[in-house]
Amino acid sequence: MRVVYATRFGGPDVLAVEEAPDPKAAAREVVVGVSVAPVLFLETQLRRGWGTEWFPVEPPYVPGGGVAGEVVSTGEGVDPGWIGRRVVARTDGGGYAEQAAVPEGALIPVPDGLGLPEAAALLHDGATALGLADEAPIEPGTWVLVVAAAGGLGTLLVQLAHVAGARVIGAARTERKLALIRRLGADAAVDYSQPGWPERVREMTGGAGPDVVFDGAGGHLGREAFEVTARGGWFSAHGTPGGAFAGIDPKEAQRRGITVCGIERVQFAPTEAKRLVRRALSEAAEGRISPVIGQTFPLERVAEAHAAIESRETVGKTLLVVSRE
Repeated sequence: MRVVYATRFGGPDVLAVEEAPDPKAAAREVVVGVSVAPVLFLETQLRRGWGTEWFPVEPPYVPGGGVAGEVVSTGEGVDPGWIGRRVVARTDGGGYAEQAAVPEGALIPVPDGLGLPEAAALLHDGATALGLADEAPIEPGTWVLVVAAAGGLGTLLVQLAHVAGARVIGAARTERKLALIRRLGADAAVDYSQPGWPERVREMTGGAGPDVVFDGAGGHLGREAFEVTARGGWFSAHGTPGGAFAGIDPKEAQRRGITVCGIERVQFAPTEAKRLVRRALSEAAEGRISPVIGQTFPLERVAEAHAAIESRETVGKTLLVVSRE
């Protein structure tokens, strides 16, 4: 089978497509014939050598935190009825391949009426979006700011806040991304590459600032979003594309009465993550949310997929198409 290896730490060029033996399902495992694999920003960071104190990867390794496809074989102790079923599953690496061995307990059936690309797009971002939206104090009329609103997670948060009756402001860069945010239901969109964008947000909210902020950018953008958050508001600092989480002074947050939630709020236990993924797939199958798949790449162009994400030019979710449904 074809498989992608990160041959060393470095730029996208360290990703190489090679041949490897097909995996065999061990006890309580299945082998999934991979149709689609989501590409995560985290995977581009790990490829560069970031975060080895938390994610013990060592080249050469096969990236990929999830797969969507059909079960092609089962190991000892697994119901053979899984064979031929469409599934998604999170993986600890190994997703960038034509086949992947997955524990039976990680399998989540894909509902009828939902495509495998859409299911793959929801495998991580769907669970995170629902977890954040459940935690946030969103009510009809609440002002909600979504920073990095045109990404895979941000587009879902815009939809969930809109459906909840909030007044939504999406922050991103380029008119293409701002137009997408408006189409998804945002009441307003602001270009955060322009000077003075936080003041524009403040003006849109009548001078008070947004009540709820989902910061998917981090760095200086996250800090600017925090500065404009309303007194008594709620702030989620879960993004790192800006190079780090938003630097927030706990004493300042306390003085302004702002509840700050960190990345730990969306680091779900496996059973909770699985429940949220099932729920996200169901919501999408019923048409209540719709993942935005902005770009797809065949497995051979995996380096281009990573480069596109790192360039900040992508919208929605980026997927590797390994084989067609």
